[in-house]
Amino acid sequence: MFVNTQDIMYKFLSLLLLLVSFQSNAQNWNWTELSPMPFRTANNAVCEAVVNGNEYVYSFGGIDTSKIYSGIHNRSFKYDVAADTWTEIAPLPDTMTKIAAAASFVNGKIYIIGGYSVFANNNEESSNRVHVYDPVMDTYETDGAPIPTKIDDQVQCVYKDSLIFVVTGWSDFGNVPEVQIYDPALDQWQSGTSVPVTFQYLVFGGSGYIVGDTLYYHGGAAGQSFAARRHIRKGYINPQDPTDITWELMGEAPGDPGYRAACSGTDDRVFWIGGSATSYNYDGIAYNGSGGVDPSARILHFNPSDSMFLDETTQPYGVMDLRGIAKLGNNRWIICGGMDTNQVVSNRTFLLESNSLSVPSKASETLQIGYSQNGITVAAPSAATFELMDLSGKILKAFESSKEIQILNSEYTNGTYLIRWENGVETILIR
Repeated sequence: MFVNTQDIMYKFLSLLLLLVSFQSNAQNWNWTELSPMPFRTANNAVCEAVVNGNEYVYSFGGIDTSKIYSGIHNRSFKYDVAADTWTEIAPLPDTMTKIAAAASFVNGKIYIIGGYSVFANNNEESSNRVHVYDPVMDTYETDGAPIPTKIDDQVQCVYKDSLIFVVTGWSDFGNVPEVQIYDPALDQWQSGTSVPVTFQYLVFGGSGYIVGDTLYYHGGAAGQSFAARRHIRKGYINPQDPTDITWELMGEAPGDPGYRAACSGTDDRVFWIGGSATSYNYDGIAYNGSGGVDPSARILHFNPSDSMFLDETTQPYGVMDLRGIAKLGNNRWIICGGMDTNQVVSNRTFLLESNSLSVPSKASETLQIGYSQNGITVAAPSAATFELMDLSGKILKAFESSKEIQILNSEYTNGTYLIRWENGVETILIR
């Protein structure tokens, strides 16, 4: 029998290249279990904050181990990343306990938006509250302006450390198409372009992230059966008018559907951690009558530059019922609480690290941009030179070396601008 050794070698090299390519695409996540939360809680709103250069993780509200309506609570907690310690802070300032809210850290404050309450007769009511927490003073401020359409289980994303986008979600009796945009500096809500009124777009329990000027969201539950979905959608945000959004359905992501997964990203990646393939009620029991739901031990990655997915389904842990994630610097993220296998309400805290992704340290390598009604304050870690440019790259104003500069809204037309400094370029919104 004749053996074509050249053909065998070619096939071997092709297989080797395929394996190398697959390995290079893997994100190499490391999971480290940190100190547990002092209280088991799921469906809790989670985000990060930086206070005087120190990183913290916050958890607001949720449901306890009873997994019944009376176990829904407003208890809140703070995690000191450097010290690896949790402490309990004041509960959410609401007479109604709630789950399925979302929290966002913007310009030094935390905004906890929406959520829903459950009554003894199993009736549910969505919330229009916007709680404001000051992590420097460790206290709640007066609530922000109420969200126009009450909401829970929404997709919630931060745009340019300035605006909070609240996309679709559940409102009392059904999924809604509204895109509600909150401006913390002005304490005002605006309506963005609604998502199309189809089951591919209208979901609760989805999650997303903004890369540049494009918002991506995946999963969630929709339709009369509340089936979990695989769809990924994107919305291009007009930087000159952030309420103008062009929506596009990108089809279905590979692998299982996603429901109540944590979502974050970098400048060139979006990823979804955990969640479940089947949608369920607040007790962890499937809507479709199949019984208890277990979490997915996966991280789904999406690369916007080439629209490629990578579904890593062999993570060491599976966690579901996540309503947020803390994005830290230096390729680190933290999740806390949620539900483990067999719908066990968790108090576990996980640090996730990936050497394949790149996130600068929020505390030391980036500008701190503060918005007020009159203008914008831009502060650098140390004295630096700044240039204010329009989107074409035209220099509008050059600033002498300083640690902090002021930009007045009255001197410029509304829109998106660029700040160039020694370590790169940042975007700002003048309005």
